[in-house]
Amino acid sequence: MNEHRKIQPKAAIMTLGCKVNQYESEAIAEGLTARGFQIVPFDEDADVYIINTCTVTAESDRKACQMIRRAAARGQDPAHRPAVLVTGCMAQTQPERTAGIEGVIYVCGSRNKLSCVDVAAAFIEQRCLPQTQQNVPDIDALGMEAMSLQHTGLERTRAYIKIEDGCENRCTYCAIPNARGQVVSKRPDVVLAEMRDLIANGYREIVLTGIETASYGVDWKRSGDTELSSYRLIDLLEDVDRTFGALPIRIRLGSLEPTYMKPDIVSRMAALKVLAHHFHLSLQSGADAVLHRMKRKYNMNQVRAIIADIRAKIPDVRFTTDIMTGFPGETEEDFAETMAFAEEAQLLHIHVFPYSRRKNTPADKMPGQLQNAEKNRRANALIALQREIETALYQAQAEALIKNRKPVLFLGETYRDGIITGHTDTFFEVRVSSDTPPTGEITPVEIIGAEGLALIGRFI
Repeated sequence: MNEHRKIQPKAAIMTLGCKVNQYESEAIAEGLTARGFQIVPFDEDADVYIINTCTVTAESDRKACQMIRRAAARGQDPAHRPAVLVTGCMAQTQPERTAGIEGVIYVCGSRNKLSCVDVAAAFIEQRCLPQTQQNVPDIDALGMEAMSLQHTGLERTRAYIKIEDGCENRCTYCAIPNARGQVVSKRPDVVLAEMRDLIANGYREIVLTGIETASYGVDWKRSGDTELSSYRLIDLLEDVDRTFGALPIRIRLGSLEPTYMKPDIVSRMAALKVLAHHFHLSLQSGADAVLHRMKRKYNMNQVRAIIADIRAKIPDVRFTTDIMTGFPGETEEDFAETMAFAEEAQLLHIHVFPYSRRKNTPADKMPGQLQNAEKNRRANALIALQREIETALYQAQAEALIKNRKPVLFLGETYRDGIITGHTDTFFEVRVSSDTPPTGEITPVEIIGAEGLALIGRFI
């Protein structure tokens, strides 16, 4: 860097959207740190601002533009204006719109995010605002970006590893396949090496995530990789278990397509020592007619059979899911079916969100578009029902654990006002009073009650 600039440059990163974006932002942060940058919060003054965008809803786009403009507005001295770099899904699908926002100097897509590190370093060297550059190649012309983490800026107990990118399901409501491209997978030896580094650096819970995690490995047959042509997610999990099964760690999975959970897969999962007994099954609706219009790959009878099979083989398992309300053509009867399923399934949590129209998707042109007020009304009704279910589940879980005097294995994650908050293997939230922050280890805790959506525990 120039001699006159001896002060350590600062970079701020805003991450919007999914856990995959969080992982990728952490990789960018590690790259910047290695180049001499100090990473600061996004609301502080910085030399470089990087916005990692999402485009899953119209609200995602709106928030991305807001964050870009907020960053560009910082720095009143024209000689010391910050550089604004934009990457991610909105940048991939709408590069012209993104580049047209005043103050943006660089736009890249979803599979060349680490190029932001080189651009940021070059900006500090030159200390001038160049003309806006667009570097958004065809998404399917690029493979899996070489990206790994040794440590993250998240809590010192949980880390994410991106094992897969892309989605080929082509659901009628979703813009993500255009933003993320075809499925590409990280080689298992690379995943295991990354996991080994994270465990050595103190992480005791690792989440294997992707845009469509269950599709891990489907690209190897297409690419002609004979060594890995039949290697899939369950094979990776078994390799992880063989490698790390003797250690006090646990592995979680990102969102799963329900049809991946076939009986033989579930049986193999049930035998694993390190796999957490919690699955997030991406359902989207509880009504067959809606699922059909969404072009999902299952019906509700199949979902019920899948959940029953998993519960039979992993008795303490818990499920979470996503449900969209107000999809085009969703009738009151359809919504009633979804509400009935929520009551029946007794899931630990449902992430509920109203349908958002996305341009260039089939659902955008479907008849039967509902008003926002109705979509929100249905979302609020499902949220209210699910909160009642969750409250009852937490109370019942506490009573069962107290009656059986059975401790839970608890991983403390955050510490505030004398309370450590974390989760059990099955993803129940637990709060424990403590004079000291969490140790970073998985610790047995005695449950003494429940308050709302949390179990209350004490260290044994």
